[in-house]
Amino acid sequence: MKKKYSMMMIWALTLLSLPACKKFLTHDNPSGVTDAEWWKTESHAYGALGSVYAGIPAGSSGRNMMFWSGLSDEAVCRGDFKGNYDIYTRGLQNSTWDVAEWIWRDDYIDIRRACRFLENVDKCFMDDALRTRMKYEARALRAFYHMEIMLFFGDIPIVTTSVTPLENHLKRDPADKVYAFVLSELKDCAEHLPQEYDSDETWRISAGTCNALIAKLAIFYHHYDVARDAAAKVISSGVYKLYRSEKPNVNSFAELFSYTGELNKERIFFKADGCGTAWVTFAPYGIGGETYVSPTAAVVDNFETKQGKTPAELGADSVAIYRKDPNYKNNRDPRLVASILYPGEQFLDANYILSPFDNSPVNPDKIGVQKSTATGYWIRKYLDARDRQARDGKLDFMIIRYSEVLLIYVESLIELDDWKNPAIALHLNDIRTRAGMPAVDLQKYNSAALLRQLVRRERQSELAFEGQRYFDIRRWGIVKQVMNGQVLGATDPQTGVAVKVQDRSYIDRDYLWPIPEKETLSNPDMKQNPGY
Repeated sequence: MKKKYSMMMIWALTLLSLPACKKFLTHDNPSGVTDAEWWKTESHAYGALGSVYAGIPAGSSGRNMMFWSGLSDEAVCRGDFKGNYDIYTRGLQNSTWDVAEWIWRDDYIDIRRACRFLENVDKCFMDDALRTRMKYEARALRAFYHMEIMLFFGDIPIVTTSVTPLENHLKRDPADKVYAFVLSELKDCAEHLPQEYDSDETWRISAGTCNALIAKLAIFYHHYDVARDAAAKVISSGVYKLYRSEKPNVNSFAELFSYTGELNKERIFFKADGCGTAWVTFAPYGIGGETYVSPTAAVVDNFETKQGKTPAELGADSVAIYRKDPNYKNNRDPRLVASILYPGEQFLDANYILSPFDNSPVNPDKIGVQKSTATGYWIRKYLDARDRQARDGKLDFMIIRYSEVLLIYVESLIELDDWKNPAIALHLNDIRTRAGMPAVDLQKYNSAALLRQLVRRERQSELAFEGQRYFDIRRWGIVKQVMNGQVLGATDPQTGVAVKVQDRSYIDRDYLWPIPEKETLSNPDMKQNPGY
């Protein structure tokens, strides 16, 4: 799989290196290689489509999805060279904010590439069935990029042709019109794309990918019937299943994010090598890594005990115990140790203990030290010991996993007042038992409100640091509640006092991102979002 994908990426990198003008919507005009010279063979079609695939987000590089955790209550970002995510959490972002500019620019470059592919691929001498399939791939990717921009910026221009510089006076289309466009495109593509590909092309967008994207889009806008139906199509396809290790007594959830579990049937949409830089993005500095995203106490507190209770449900004494020792007596949800490294934990080397509260001047893991944790916690997901020496790797990043689709389906049933549906327990138990957690106690969770609370907790336990929490807190209407006030990190086991990381501020304006200043200056018809 890796070898085949890398060959396709050679073509993508060729196109990525071509000169480009400065306006984002008109970027990527292949000067130096004319259309008459380029669009001739099947290889040219593969290369051009590869450039469209090149733009899908990654975990620890590119459009860093795992950094989006730092825009929510589950993490803190440091290290401006990968984007100044931190200023957003303090309400200091403006129209020159680099993160907004990069995402807007990159997505519209990718949209333009998709449009150019669709406008020119008929010139290539190639198999007609393959050409048709590739057109649907390009349309689905173009819809995905529109969807991504809309979820951050709201109203955006719908672009279906390769706009020239002289035509760069596009206006923003209302979000509901963009939603309808994306939904229509993904539905059509889902009907024509394969359910699955051969093993060396599993990275391609499929019918399942399209339906999973529909489910994600629809649930964000509270269209629960659409989300339910799209998720049901993914489930009923029989293509996907939760990953379970073949080895006994192994944390299957932890293994899923390693090279051992990389080739699995759980991933629906993924970026090849998308977490290749995880070691120099999340790992402790003292063991050869670098840390730019650090978990908060809020995400640690979310994990249940192995008895299916939160520390808060057990009382103040239990909360204090589990904050001093998050995995006290190895009695927490196994997804905690698969997702987070915490003070006092032994990591990789038998004699290496994580000590963020050791104030020795030679301690590289001390809180606040450059390239060390900001909170006393570290992200564990996607850290594989095989990447330690080289500080680089080839680990794929899963943009959408099957477990997320199951959670979307369950949540949609609850919000449609179908909370007694037996499918809710069926799918939740599938997720929980894979993680080593007990089945849902239906006598305890015996109402829509209680099940809603459980599913929201389950989403964070399952999907922590995968880029989903930021969208969840916005669509659930709790963003002001969790993004204002003081952020706490780990608790010093000696003093029982949690580290105070920062104060955050969030107002209504922050729900949408600022349109980049470069765009509004170059296009007089591009109106700015309110408050910026």
